[in-house]
Amino acid sequence: MKSPLTPAQDAALVAAIRQAEVTTSGEIRVHLEDTCPTPEPLDRAAQVFGELGMHRTAQRNGVLFYLAWTSRQFAIAGDVGINSVVPDDFWEATKEAVLRDFRQEKYVAGLEHGIRQVGEQLKRYFPYDAATDQNELDDSISIGGDEPSPRS
Repeated sequence: MKSPLTPAQDAALVAAIRQAEVTTSGEIRVHLEDTCPTPEPLDRAAQVFGELGMHRTAQRNGVLFYLAWTSRQFAIAGDVGINSVVPDDFWEATKEAVLRDFRQEKYVAGLEHGIRQVGEQLKRYFPYDAATDQNELDDSISIGGDEPSPRS
């Protein structure tokens, strides 16, 4: 898949990720692909989460924004560390906030909004520690193909 984002949109999302990560040890990624190869986008997000090695963060506080561009499917997946501390309705509320922008075809703004919300929760529960923090995951937007990934 060729990225549906312009270079400026890509840069804006990477900047939003970096801004959100400045005050936390948490890690955020965005993954785009044309179509979701699974019936449920959250299942695919979980697969991509593993493929990107997002479970390898020291505090298990990675978050993935998954968007199947053409099939218009979206999910947010968080690792066990952040899942164990955020309010029960956090993921659904964040997803709905993003989708409000998506419904107005403001895709980058929606992702930026969600990234900020996730960043605030990561900051609250996993604050930045200058002595130990390092950027554990690539901040770039990952792009997937149309083919389903092999199951492990």
